[in-house]
Amino acid sequence: MSAYNIVSIAGSDPSGGAGIQADLKAFSAHGTYGMSVVTALTAQSTRGVAGVYGVPADFVAQQMDTLFTDATVHAVKVGMLANAGITAAVAEAVAEHGLTNVVVDPVMVAKSGDRLLEAPAVEALRTLLLPHADLITPNLPEAADLLGEEEAADVAAMHGQAKRLLDLGPRAVLLKGGHLAGEESVDVLVSRGAEPAELRAPRVATRNTHGTGCTLSSSIAALLPQRPDTASAVADAKAYLTEAIRRSGEIDAGSGQGPVHHFHAWW
Repeated sequence: MSAYNIVSIAGSDPSGGAGIQADLKAFSAHGTYGMSVVTALTAQSTRGVAGVYGVPADFVAQQMDTLFTDATVHAVKVGMLANAGITAAVAEAVAEHGLTNVVVDPVMVAKSGDRLLEAPAVEALRTLLLPHADLITPNLPEAADLLGEEEAADVAAMHGQAKRLLDLGPRAVLLKGGHLAGEESVDVLVSRGAEPAELRAPRVATRNTHGTGCTLSSSIAALLPQRPDTASAVADAKAYLTEAIRRSGEIDAGSGQGPVHHFHAWW
């Protein structure tokens, strides 16, 4: 067969380090063909987000319907959704078109602290979209927002929150622990019918972390059709991201939090 077709449903990042631009790079890095549906435009650089313009929900729906009725889609990464209307439209399209290997990265707040998901949209994300997800990949602040709890302060608390997130309906949860201190970055993976797992990687001392969440979730989406199970796809995606962070100093794309090196294996 030809390359797997992976779709990014997300916002645009002019700096190229996050959002659709990062997703398409990650798809290519994993040998897949990238497609995209734009949910929002941002005025953004490595120093922060200056503005957000959400694409009208009916046009997001038109993009999806036009694409999904033509192309075979092997996996989907859902990122920035901006508002409740867009979130509902994406949830409806995922269900209507029977999409599989759906990875939802609940993008709520940028690394710079700028909010990327309107507060009323959190409930739509929680109740409409998460039940259709094969995997969700929240970080600690996003998990706390979804659960209405304080952020997990240690790995033990992460296990509890990951299990409660699983109760919201997704088939698996990867709770990312990058916000914790320590020499290792520890993520917790919980899946229905499987034992919880911890994925550990050495913490890289760098400020170049722009788009790490986007890159990880899109890498997982690209690998899900190519690996025997979710755990394998997640492990390989985390290893790829760790090296992309480690090699990030080879990219000079701005004066703030720089991007990771998506093509470290080729450049």
